[in-house]
Amino acid sequence: MDKKYVLLSLFVIVALVQLFIPAKMILDREKVLDSGKEFKFRTAPVDPVDPFRGKYITLRYDESVIEVKPEEDWVRGETIYVLLGTDADGYAKIESVSKVSPPIGKDFLKAKVNFVEESNPGKVTIRYPFDRFYMEESKARDAETAYQKAPTDTNRVMYALVSIKEGESVLKDVIIDGVPIKEYIKQQSAQKDVH
Repeated sequence: MDKKYVLLSLFVIVALVQLFIPAKMILDREKVLDSGKEFKFRTAPVDPVDPFRGKYITLRYDESVIEVKPEEDWVRGETIYVLLGTDADGYAKIESVSKVSPPIGKDFLKAKVNFVEESNPGKVTIRYPFDRFYMEESKARDAETAYQKAPTDTNRVMYALVSIKEGESVLKDVIIDGVPIKEYIKQQSAQKDVH
């Protein structure tokens, strides 16, 4: 009887832990979305389509390279803290990067060093944790096509809307000409159907 009780207790504990971990991840994400500060990151053109992709859009950002102190040893893949501000147009801009977390109250996010130029060790490229925007598979290809074509028209305004709180970030949406990308695709499809 005691052995059954112990096994049942262990089963319940394991089940609760398995439920707690994803629930905590979801709650943390919702906390960033609800009370985080929104930043608009200007997007940049992307490389050609990856054949393994299909459920997301790969995003690149204009604001992803920064000059740093070359005497510090910057290593690809290491975690860094990006202190953010906004430019005159309201878009996110990098103010500085650090290997240590800024004090609470500052607008920053955790990211990774993507690349350090060998010829210029004082120039670091940042890999943001929000470089993919996931969508329904049936819409992702059209969205990626729209996203790739938009930069060729210099009149188009494209950016990623990201919520940031205490270093954590959540990509809320991709905006083209003031319209969320899912709506933009619907509008483009409707225009094709009319013609």
